[in-house]
Amino acid sequence: MHASNPSDGELDIEEVARRPLPGTSHPTAPAFTPDGKLVTFLFSDDGSLTRQLHGFDLAAGTRRLIVDGSAGGVTEENLSLEEKLRRERKRELGLGVTQYAWARQGNTLLVPLAGGLSVKDGLDGQLRQIVAPGEEPAIDPQLSRDGRFVAFVRDAEVYVVPTAGGAPKQITEGARGTGKTHGLAEFIAQEEMRRYQGFWWSWDAKYIAYAEVDETHIPAYRIVHQGKDATGPAAQEDHGYPFAGAANAVVRLGVVPAQGGRTVWMDLDIDGASRDPATGKPDIYLARVHWMPDGRLLAELENRAQTRLDLVELDLRTGKRKVLLSETSPPWINLHDLFRPIEKGAHAGGFVWGSEQSGFLHLYLHDREGKKVRQLTSGEWMVGVLAGVDEERGRVYFTGSKDGPTERHLYTVSLDGGAPQRVTEEPGIHDVVLDIKRGHYVDTHSSASQPPRVTVRNLETGAVVATIYAEVDSRIARLGLTPPELVTLQSRDGVTLHGAIYRPPAGKGQAPYPVVVSVYGGPHAQRVDNSWLLTVDMRAQYLRNLGFLVFKLDNRGSAWRGMAFEAPLHRDMGNIEVQDQVDGVRWLVAQGLADPGRVGIYGWSYGGYMAAMCLARAPETFHVAVAGAPVTHWDGYDTHYTERYMGTPQDNPKGYAESSVMHHVPGMRGKLLLVHGLIDENVHFRHTARLINALIQHRKDYRLLLFPDERHMPRGVADRVYMEEQVRDFFVQNL
Repeated sequence: MHASNPSDGELDIEEVARRPLPGTSHPTAPAFTPDGKLVTFLFSDDGSLTRQLHGFDLAAGTRRLIVDGSAGGVTEENLSLEEKLRRERKRELGLGVTQYAWARQGNTLLVPLAGGLSVKDGLDGQLRQIVAPGEEPAIDPQLSRDGRFVAFVRDAEVYVVPTAGGAPKQITEGARGTGKTHGLAEFIAQEEMRRYQGFWWSWDAKYIAYAEVDETHIPAYRIVHQGKDATGPAAQEDHGYPFAGAANAVVRLGVVPAQGGRTVWMDLDIDGASRDPATGKPDIYLARVHWMPDGRLLAELENRAQTRLDLVELDLRTGKRKVLLSETSPPWINLHDLFRPIEKGAHAGGFVWGSEQSGFLHLYLHDREGKKVRQLTSGEWMVGVLAGVDEERGRVYFTGSKDGPTERHLYTVSLDGGAPQRVTEEPGIHDVVLDIKRGHYVDTHSSASQPPRVTVRNLETGAVVATIYAEVDSRIARLGLTPPELVTLQSRDGVTLHGAIYRPPAGKGQAPYPVVVSVYGGPHAQRVDNSWLLTVDMRAQYLRNLGFLVFKLDNRGSAWRGMAFEAPLHRDMGNIEVQDQVDGVRWLVAQGLADPGRVGIYGWSYGGYMAAMCLARAPETFHVAVAGAPVTHWDGYDTHYTERYMGTPQDNPKGYAESSVMHHVPGMRGKLLLVHGLIDENVHFRHTARLINALIQHRKDYRLLLFPDERHMPRGVADRVYMEEQVRDFFVQNL
């Protein structure tokens, strides 16, 4: 049922599993050099996952190689377990040179390579190794702003090394060998808060603030590597996984002189916060840490229920806290990265801050003491990324959805108020990076019909200064990739929903078609937007070539539509989301596009949960489901994610019961394929095992596809190809 020769515009199954995706081998991680004359970026000349560091000279219009990552760079084999888990948190697939950084002042360039650290003094300097690879890698290296020092974590402690050379100096102590860590973000900070750092340089490079993470009171969750050859005891991993309703890691924030000395511990608490019964410590989250230009230390603290967020100032001498602002939200607080201190000008000492207090995420100007000066943006749309502040001109630059939830553009607004002005013109998604002088920006732009292009533009006029990348991947035409059709429809209660239709090509059958719904459906994600990634959903393209109509729908609970759109799943997951997906299928049937007797669904993670729930809660609509790494009962998932939406199992037992797949298994009909990696440390295989027990109890048929050596997202090429074959065959046989 699949073509073996893709030259005629049909897809081979290997293309579905291949990475990078067609048209996505473009420069990534762009950054301006401190003088603004060049743009550096990661890029693979051969279109593979192994990337090198390149530089583009804006005046000459030429590109050159700076650091070759094919030799001595990151490989899957030379990574420590900690680094593998950090890459899993970031969904990082790249190899070779995977990160780099410029100092904010001077011309120091930092390039981590295979567990060691190297620096260059400008692009023309020699690459000098300042930290050699060892048994314990240098994790999360960070340059001081002046470029004179690099801090990193090794074997649970923080070190500092001069970029001019010299021995690394350990500046923290007391964690190694105790089960604690210094300078590393805990699991839920990385996975759920998008906080990957565990230490922070002060602007003047005199101090480092760092997190101490204590998970010793959390029972270890053991994962055994069952698929390895039997040459001895099986390898195993123990994780301090914080299950919903149970204990969290205890996180402290300390400040230590960058040259070493006594640590001052900060007061991390929220008025009225509960106490952890196991430790007696405040049950709060350290969400974000910010150093101010004048040397003040600020932190964002969130209560366990995630209904209150405090921005506090912390005294470096005593550790005492002072609340600058506090926000509450009855459903939950969404964390963001919309904070920017203002160093100069009329608003020096203040900061730009993001808030959903209006129901949509917008920007506000606050003074030094945290008092709100004015709201900068407003309306029924969302700010996405705070790209920069031009302090001299008094302007803020940000990306957002002002021109529609499926678009993302660059805008500017005055710190003194007024309407935002749109900077980018081309429809689609714009990711931008501003230079230090706020004169130019790198624009990585794509749309459903346009693969990513990377240009440098004038920030005032939008004129193209240089084109860094505009190549067209030959695979796009060869494989016959065409964009899906973006549609809108109304839910049963009149809410507008956005969808995407991948119709079968001519000669592949006639409407009404068998339908396969591709779903995620969970919070903090958007599947339907005007981006190239929508077009290069290779599984969707492959299935449409087999004669299936593939459909995507962003149901309520998903991102970029505001709190009122997200909140209906509060304390009741897997209900409103299923209703909206059912309404999407009904709309397809009403358009004459879908055969109502042949409807399947697939998804991964929350999408796996949704696929199983749709089969169980709406068996009259969905007849076949492929559920990958599904969360089957929320009491088996982590605290920060689950409790944000569901509360705890103790205070919402009815919601937890009815939001589990197992609760609805008795009504399940149709065909189910369960897919899971056995060393998944995020959604444990136990979720699938518990569902299997319920299926057996109720004599429900199922098929099981396991990957012994895969974590949450399959990385091995052979595993991905095999999985795509099995998913294809399952839909062909049953639809």
